Amino acid sequence: MPWEAAPLGAPNEAFMRRALALAREAAAAGETPVGAVVVRGSAIVGEGKNRREAGKNALLHAEMEAIAAACKALGGWRLWECDLYVTLEPCPMCAGAIINARIRRVFFGAPDPKAGCCGAVTDLFSLPFNHQPQAYGGMLEAESAALLRAFFSALRRQKTSERLS
Repeated sequence: MPWEAAPLGAPNEAFMRRALALAREAAAAGETPVGAVVVRGSAIVGEGKNRREAGKNALLHAEMEAIAAACKALGGWRLWECDLYVTLEPCPMCAGAIINARIRRVFFGAPDPKAGCCGAVTDLFSLPFNHQPQAYGGMLEAESAALLRAFFSALRRQKTSERLS
């Protein structure tokens, strides 16, 4: 694993719990349950949840939404004093956005064996880009993974039911 184990503690856990709450909101709206928050110091400056289905847009990932909100809140695109908390390991697009936004650290819940770019499939943060965020995985991993499993299990049951109807 190229990422380090995520440090637990009251502030870190509280930020990840907010990301989990956003992931639950996404699931309730029929979206893949991923939530993200951008934090500067002790304050959340951007939040996001997956909205690809509702927006009919492949770019509407939780991390992208949280980064955009943080840029707007802080009045600039350089988020070098910020950390990102996200319930699922970032994909290539989101990892690229994290690098470009200069986010210093990423804390994620569940690894993504299909698209994770903090080490599960590849590690974009280790490549010689002009910025290399630190990645910490496994923060509230069981809760993040359980939310994803439950969502996709229900989706498979629904598709099976529709085929049988």
